[in-house]
Amino acid sequence: MVVPIGSDAWPARSLLGVLSPPARRDLLGLGTEVRFDVGAVLLREGDNDQHVFLVVSGFAKVMATVENGETSLLAVRAAGDTVGEMAAMSGAPRSATVTACGPLTARVWQSGELRRLLERRPVISMALTGMVADRLRWANRRRLDFRGYPAKVRLARLLVELAEFYGSSRAGGVVIGCRLTQPELATMVGAAETTIQKVLRDLRGEGLLETGYRSTTIRDLPKLERLADLRTTRAPGPRPPAADPTTSDQ
Repeated sequence: MVVPIGSDAWPARSLLGVLSPPARRDLLGLGTEVRFDVGAVLLREGDNDQHVFLVVSGFAKVMATVENGETSLLAVRAAGDTVGEMAAMSGAPRSATVTACGPLTARVWQSGELRRLLERRPVISMALTGMVADRLRWANRRRLDFRGYPAKVRLARLLVELAEFYGSSRAGGVVIGCRLTQPELATMVGAAETTIQKVLRDLRGEGLLETGYRSTTIRDLPKLERLADLRTTRAPGPRPPAADPTTSDQ
């Protein structure tokens, strides 16, 4: 499989998106390629394995069991992202289950070979640490949104962020290639499923959103940003590509 290594091939805020081409080559050359069908489990909550996946194509959902026994969608991961790095770095059991939203290709790394690469290439270690910090910041914003905004605004903020991280521009708008169910959206914004159903109807009626098989299209991103109250307070932009102190990009 030939994998593009240019920065424009990966979401800007993903691990591969912030690295220089030589560092990307190192990561893409690590481990072995594996493929998953829709619904396949990459990682299972509670397991003690410590390998890491680098998603090369496709989308994955990160889900965890809450106190009442139900599952909650925590995040979405796409090409350029890693999953499983927390267990590999801490040695603790898996904190979530990761499943493929559709056909997915990844590189699987054993924790030992990843650690050796991070020791040899500090620039990659710094980028991975920055990505973990970004994920924590994202989770903290979700908690603040629960208190500060009504459900419609919370959902709009979530959709805008998904579009910025994982969207692709098309003629009809910005397509988020991972179809999220209404219960999953409800857990991510802390609202009842019936509330999300009404909000989605409103957004579709206002011409802001279109939902289809395994995809969601934002028809008017600027208007959705205004609804999300993101005109003046925005999440930090993508970090610039990490400089490589050992290899020139030329």
